[in-house]
Amino acid sequence: MEYRTAWLFPGQGSQFVGMGRDLCSGFPPAARILELASELSGLPLARYCWQGPRELLDRTDVLQPAVTAINLGCLALLRESDVAPDVVAGHSLGEYSALCAAGVLQTEDALRLVVERGRIMQVEARTHPGGMLAVQGLAAAQVDEIVLSLRERFTLSIANYNAPEQTVLSGEEGGLSAAAVLAAARGGRTVRLQVSGAWHSPLMQGARERFAPAIDRVRFDAPTIPIYLNTAAGPQSDPARLREAMRAQIAQPVLWLQVVQRMIDDGVNEFVEVGPGKVLRGLLRKIWSGTAPNRLVGVDGRRPPPRHVPAVAAGADR
Repeated sequence: MEYRTAWLFPGQGSQFVGMGRDLCSGFPPAARILELASELSGLPLARYCWQGPRELLDRTDVLQPAVTAINLGCLALLRESDVAPDVVAGHSLGEYSALCAAGVLQTEDALRLVVERGRIMQVEARTHPGGMLAVQGLAAAQVDEIVLSLRERFTLSIANYNAPEQTVLSGEEGGLSAAAVLAAARGGRTVRLQVSGAWHSPLMQGARERFAPAIDRVRFDAPTIPIYLNTAAGPQSDPARLREAMRAQIAQPVLWLQVVQRMIDDGVNEFVEVGPGKVLRGLLRKIWSGTAPNRLVGVDGRRPPPRHVPAVAAGADR
């Protein structure tokens, strides 16, 4: 079978204590990327990644440069193996890694941006506190109705359309609690996410405005391969529009379900998760809705990949 391949880069929620240890110990370029992220952030990221504590690693100003550095280390590992994707995408924070994979951003620029993004979002979360709630077992339209019914009382919005029956809400604590009650009454299940703020919600509007100058200082080149954007659910090639999308993304919903569906419609039949964890592969299985995918692969650096990515031993799935 001929494969049309997408490289997918994870974001917040994929972090775990121990991530990147094997990658960096066995592949010096990845270790250098993590060192650069540490220098730019002023944080001992290798220690936080490998020793924790988890509570600190979950803090957005820590995890954003940490996850991005591990993603980019995995990307370097793949590039050294002379393999290339047909298209790329990243989930939320993972879009910065995808922009590197597509040739839009350079590694140092991407790391500078996520360091600043993490700092600004952490400050905004203290100013406008909130959280996030995953709703499972309900269609997105049902969750939209719940949000609509509560909007006059709370700041509450959809943060992520992740899968046909997995939608993430973001907003004020009171709104999340009320939404959980309404979701349960409709037969849904809810899980509070371990995050330090109400990401991708109107509560992040101030962060969007403060982050815009950082975006404007960085060069955006035209992509060398298609990159599918969270905010548009499709590919974009104009550097000016890519820049604007990254300004907006911080406070807008992640249309991940729509991104993956568009890729499938465009002929993608192999997905490679490039970075720590298996979050995106889990979502892909739900999006495929019981139909076996042609191929799912994970690359996290536990073993160097051979030239043919589908045979990667580290996290290969079917």
